[in-house]
Amino acid sequence: MMIDFSSEISFQTARSGGKGGQNVNKVETMVEAYWKVAGTAFFSEEQKQMILEKLKNRVNGDGYLMVKASEARTQLSNKKKALEKMLTLVNQSIVKKRKRIATKPSKSVIERRLDAKKVQAEKKMRRKKDW
Repeated sequence: MMIDFSSEISFQTARSGGKGGQNVNKVETMVEAYWKVAGTAFFSEEQKQMILEKLKNRVNGDGYLMVKASEARTQLSNKKKALEKMLTLVNQSIVKKRKRIATKPSKSVIERRLDAKKVQAEKKMRRKKDW
C-alpha cells in the first residue's frame, strides 16, 4: 500500500550540472523535491520517526527530505521522477521488517551431513601410507 503525500511536496528548479550541449547551460531542468517530514498529516508519529531514522542521510538540518532528479532533458519529466523517487523512498522506509524465526535443521539433514563427513574421513584415511 503506497501512501500518496504529493500535495505536501514542494519543488525547486536549477540548472543541471555536468557535461552537455547548449541546452544544459541555459535551461533549468534539474528538479529538487522538498518535503517537511515533521509537518506531514499523512503519517503517524511512529511512522515519522521511522522515516527520519531510516532516511537521516537525506534529511537536512531543517527536517526537510530532499530528492534531486536531473536525468531527463525536460523539467516536467524530472519533476515526475523526483516525485516518484520520494514516494518510493518514504513508503519503503515505513515498512517494518519481519522478525526472523530461528529454525532447527531436521534430523535427516543432520544425519546426511554426518554421513558425508564419515565418507570424507574414510577417503582421507585410505590415502594415508602406513609407515
